[in-house]
Amino acid sequence: MFFEPDLEKGLEMRKWVLSGILASEETYLSHLEALLLPMKPLKAAATTSQPVLTSQQIETIFFKVPELYEIHKEFYDGLLPRVQQWSHQQRVGDLFQKLASQLGVYRAFVDNYEVAMETAEKCCQANAQFAEISENLKARSTKESKDQTMKNSLEMLPVTVVCLCSCWQDLLKHTPVSHPDHPLLQDALRISQNFLSSINEEITPRRQSMTVKKGEHRQLLKDSFMVELVEGARKLRHVFLFTDLFLCAKLKKQIGGKSQQYDCKWYIPLTDLSFQMVDESEAVPNIPLVPDEELDAMKIKISQIKNDIQREKRANKGSKVIERLKKKLSEQESLLLLMSPNMAFRVHNRNGKSYTFLISSDYERAEWRENIREQQKKCDFSLTSVELQMLTNSCVKLQTVHNIPLTINKEDDESPGLYGFLNVIVHSATGFKQSSNLYCTLEVDSFGYFVNKAKTRVYRDTTEPNWNEEFEIELEGSQTLRILCYEKCYNKTKLTKEDGESTDRIMGKGQIQLDPQALQDKDWQRTVISMNGVEVKLSVKFTSREFSLKRMPSRKQTGVFGVKIAIVTKRERSKVPYIVRQCVEEIERRGMEEVGIYRVSGVATDIQALKAAFDVNNKDVSVMMSEMDVNAIAGTLKLYFRELPEPLFTDELYPNFAEGIALSDPVAKESCMLNLLLSLPEPNLVTFLFLLDHLKRVAERESVNKMSLHNLATVFGPTLLRPSEKDSKIPANPTRPITMTDSWSLEVMSQVQVLLYFLQLETIPTPDSKRQSILFSTEV
Repeated sequence: MFFEPDLEKGLEMRKWVLSGILASEETYLSHLEALLLPMKPLKAAATTSQPVLTSQQIETIFFKVPELYEIHKEFYDGLLPRVQQWSHQQRVGDLFQKLASQLGVYRAFVDNYEVAMETAEKCCQANAQFAEISENLKARSTKESKDQTMKNSLEMLPVTVVCLCSCWQDLLKHTPVSHPDHPLLQDALRISQNFLSSINEEITPRRQSMTVKKGEHRQLLKDSFMVELVEGARKLRHVFLFTDLFLCAKLKKQIGGKSQQYDCKWYIPLTDLSFQMVDESEAVPNIPLVPDEELDAMKIKISQIKNDIQREKRANKGSKVIERLKKKLSEQESLLLLMSPNMAFRVHNRNGKSYTFLISSDYERAEWRENIREQQKKCDFSLTSVELQMLTNSCVKLQTVHNIPLTINKEDDESPGLYGFLNVIVHSATGFKQSSNLYCTLEVDSFGYFVNKAKTRVYRDTTEPNWNEEFEIELEGSQTLRILCYEKCYNKTKLTKEDGESTDRIMGKGQIQLDPQALQDKDWQRTVISMNGVEVKLSVKFTSREFSLKRMPSRKQTGVFGVKIAIVTKRERSKVPYIVRQCVEEIERRGMEEVGIYRVSGVATDIQALKAAFDVNNKDVSVMMSEMDVNAIAGTLKLYFRELPEPLFTDELYPNFAEGIALSDPVAKESCMLNLLLSLPEPNLVTFLFLLDHLKRVAERESVNKMSLHNLATVFGPTLLRPSEKDSKIPANPTRPITMTDSWSLEVMSQVQVLLYFLQLETIPTPDSKRQSILFSTEV
């Protein structure tokens, strides 16, 4: 019989698979022999006046073990000579078919398994002689024989049959369809798979199925999807924290309707795990940051696909179209979750090997560290290679996080989260045991991951900080508000060094669910968050996007907030409103290197105080500004533009800007956008160009303040372009004012793109008169 070259290669693989099966069988038989070795003298002693165990106990503990030994010995003795006298025509299918037909013995063994384990445990506790026998089994010629106990051997039996049956699958894969063994192996595999599915629940390692040390069991404490940094590339992993080890696994691709399976990438015993750099000179891997523009493009695609899905549902189109769209949505959301995290979480093995994960939330990083450190105080470790395989297989059943946090995995009736603005007042905190310099940060979830949104000032040398600071946080499908309380460390020698960087110490953390029903009431709601003995008092108030983005018609002629820009500049006899010039000047004086300037919320009470001062033309406003946190000044400037009764880009021209930015031809786009810009009323144009130059100067310090052109466009785009309600393309939806559709996101992103376009233009060829009015006019 002759075979093609590809078949030749497959048949060669068949030999290697069989060699592996033989090696496994040899190990398995040695464990069965080790179990049978004490069984014979124990049976003999049972008939004497001083039995170690009763005949019933022996029968229970060793139930079906002799039969299993005979079945596998016959299989091994039949397979060994055939592999030794190997040729491509060699047949082994009959041996596998016979072994498969005898798997019923395992059925009886599994049914008795729990009772056998309990009986062995009780007998060990009651009888020191049997305990010694049980702890000192010796398996013939196995590397792990020094750790072998009766309990280990009994536990191995059901697991080994799973491993064997998976090897049969490999054997069939490398057996040509034309080979006489193929139908026999197919039959054997069918029998084994039916058998496995019938007992899968019972033999899958459970939380009670593997001993860690005497009297204790390995349990799953926590699991989550995480992004691992591997040689500069981002890889999606599923990590599992057990009572004695930290395991990183990869979910294998599902083929042909097979059930989920994990592949263990690496693990660290908790006794060997640390968060400190093993060697301070060790290079910390660079985190490959994905440009904000790319992340924003992903969000736009996600919002567009969500819109398409809703449209198809309303049109009652076929499910195939919707399924195709859902698949695209899943791909885009998975990509966003893979690319967005950039906060390092590093774990180190005592042997020097380090691993880096990227996560988006300091809350989550702290939670993992706490869980691991707590468990390290009380864990011991031992793990054989067979147990590792068994543990990895068990992850499918043990996992508590079953899906990547994607929209696609949410039920239709599940809340899509809140869209709008959440006002949060961080009042005070109690419960600190000693005076510290304390501050809080606030995180909310957006697009499936958490981001830091606000930070209080540092309250120095106190056990009872009273911040009383208010923040306005934009929500995009958010469901949870998290708060973290830190101790600010000014003494550089006391800084905790984790992940190769200096960090302030987390004193406590907590979270609250943002319940749409509870927040529907627009009044303030007070709440207390308890965290590690510390209590933080908060007040929250939610305003849906429908109401929060509404521009109010101008009803006043005095003041500057909510008054048309043309009226203000005419009254002041200036080209650019005084409030804009003052805020920009103060920020350029001391805020250009402030991390997150314009993105981090300022204290709402300070912003309101400045607003009132500007409105009454208070002569001391510049003194007030010099004493305030720079983020409050940035917040005042944003508030001024947001409260304009008409956007800086005007209601009339807004639709044209939205259409112009969508043009694909770059020459046509530039011509259209510049012509539209120059069509703005003079106060609007001059103020915009003044602000544009300032924002470009802020972005020049991006390496320090972390504010790129894109970040600035995200902050200011909706503020400068959002039209009055009558001109908005956003559909009214009175039945769901709190959650709004993704058309909101699409419109907001279009506004961001318009501003970003002008920020990225090197020069704007404006008429000389208008440009000079900015650069040289004493009135500006």
